[in-house]
Amino acid sequence: MQRALAALTAGAYLTIVVGCLGDPERVPAIAYGAVFAAISLLLFDRVQRRGHIAWSLAYVAVQLPLAFVTFTYDAGVGSTLLLVLLVSQCVVLRLPVPVTAVVIATTPFVHLGMPVHTLPREGLGTLMSVLFGAVITELLLREQQTRRELAQTHERLRDYAAQAERLATAQERNRVARDIHDGLGHSLTVVQMQVKAARAVLPTDPGKADDVLAKAQEQAETALADVRRSVSALREPRSTPPLPEALRALAEETAAAGVPTGLTVSGDERPLPDEAREALYRAAQEGLTNVRKHSRATRAGLVLEFADDVVRVEVHDDGVGAATGPVEGFGLVGLRERAAQLGGRLTLDAAPDEGCTLTMEVPG
Repeated sequence: MQRALAALTAGAYLTIVVGCLGDPERVPAIAYGAVFAAISLLLFDRVQRRGHIAWSLAYVAVQLPLAFVTFTYDAGVGSTLLLVLLVSQCVVLRLPVPVTAVVIATTPFVHLGMPVHTLPREGLGTLMSVLFGAVITELLLREQQTRRELAQTHERLRDYAAQAERLATAQERNRVARDIHDGLGHSLTVVQMQVKAARAVLPTDPGKADDVLAKAQEQAETALADVRRSVSALREPRSTPPLPEALRALAEETAAAGVPTGLTVSGDERPLPDEAREALYRAAQEGLTNVRKHSRATRAGLVLEFADDVVRVEVHDDGVGAATGPVEGFGLVGLRERAAQLGGRLTLDAAPDEGCTLTMEVPG
């Protein structure tokens, strides 16, 4: 906008100079126009930056008489352009609307020295010129403001997008960590316990040891296949068995590892969303893994209950419990995150010599 006003100032003054050359009576317009142009080029930008209404009013109070005097000596296009320029500057300075309106309404009076029959035509023409200049200037200012607001909005959107990307990355990292712990970690734990069991009976019962090692090998191959499948197709849907069937396989694994485990299913079985099914399965898996690793239990129980509006999985054992309350590792933290994301809850109760009970409940 500043460049446009400066160009208009230079163009208006050049028009005055060209129109007044060779006419001695109009030469004073060159001097007055030069003062107007110098003030406009040197002081207008400073007045605008100050932003004080007093400075703006003082600027207009000086420039308006100069424009009138210039027009008196040269009632031509150049002087009319000075009036258009001054009105545009009033709009740029954001003077109160009544002040700008007064300046606009004053401009037709530059024609008072002309013949009476030309006053309406010339005065209306000047009025329309300065009014057009005011409207165009206001539209340009609004367009600039809109551009600035759009740039700020775009910058905020970039910030929001970056935040969303960081959040999605963190969520995906946590999801992968939970899946590694719940999937591969569980499989390796089972393999480890089966190898220990095989080594324990190897001297006295090689046949049983071979059976246990075969199961360990099968478990390791299954885990390796899961890892390969996850790496090659992280986003491909996987076929999963019904939850009761999957839990029954977990109970059989625990029983094979030396802790007899029974499964009880109650309520009307129904399909579950993938997220709910996965969370309940991982809760049972983590609970039975902890039974084998820490509880020193002789028996464990696995319960799947389909209630009216929730589905509940419970893992309990008759082990040693916890002397100082349940200790939560990464697996339980991940389970709590899963339950919270689904609007459910996870509880863990443990007391000395009374075993542990892990319960997850999710809507479904």
